[in-house]
Amino acid sequence: MKVEIWSDFVCPFCYIGKTKFENALAEFAHKDKVEVVYKSFELDPGEHPKQLTVGSLAKKYGMTEEKAKEMTHGVASQAAEVGLRFEFDNMYTANTFDVHRLMFLAQEKGMASTYVSTVLEAYFTHNVDIADHAELIKLAVQAGLSEEDAEQVLSSDRYATEVRADEQQASNVGISGVPFFVLNNKYAISGAQPQSVFLNALEQTWAETNPTLVPLQGDDEVGLCGPDNCEIK
Repeated sequence: MKVEIWSDFVCPFCYIGKTKFENALAEFAHKDKVEVVYKSFELDPGEHPKQLTVGSLAKKYGMTEEKAKEMTHGVASQAAEVGLRFEFDNMYTANTFDVHRLMFLAQEKGMASTYVSTVLEAYFTHNVDIADHAELIKLAVQAGLSEEDAEQVLSSDRYATEVRADEQQASNVGISGVPFFVLNNKYAISGAQPQSVFLNALEQTWAETNPTLVPLQGDDEVGLCGPDNCEIK
């Protein structure tokens, strides 16, 4: 069973949603049979001036900085409910294209989930500048990747095509916000939904792709080898 997750590293709900999904997955009886694939999505692509996140939100939504702070405090409270600590006051905006390119390296090495969590924690809890290549290399190594591999990716355009392909795929299927979860290319979950929603979706998708046979038989008992079947002893 495959679960694809479109997300961005500057999206607080992507961190919250990832945590809720992983909590649900931990309860899922067939978790070892689930392949999780992380997909790229940029909320604010292109070059833009580095500025405090609170000020950027105020400008984007046409509100005062005080109102923007109230909004971030509300998001931080939601994060705290799932054991995450968000620090918005000293957080800066960041272009995430290179972060996504390194995510493909992590996925190739089987370390995508750890890498994604490492970067999200660095950004939202410790306010690390994830647009800075030196910081990204440190985070890649922290997540288990080699420093040499990370440097090679960042000094080239490696995985740029893959990032753009993910973003184009998102556009093609109508994904306009993240996090966005797709189960077996059939069911979609938008946003950081409650843990129960993710667990129910996993169970429903599994049941449909791995149906349980229901035996139908008469009242008479059948031995190991009866008139109409034989069983393994």
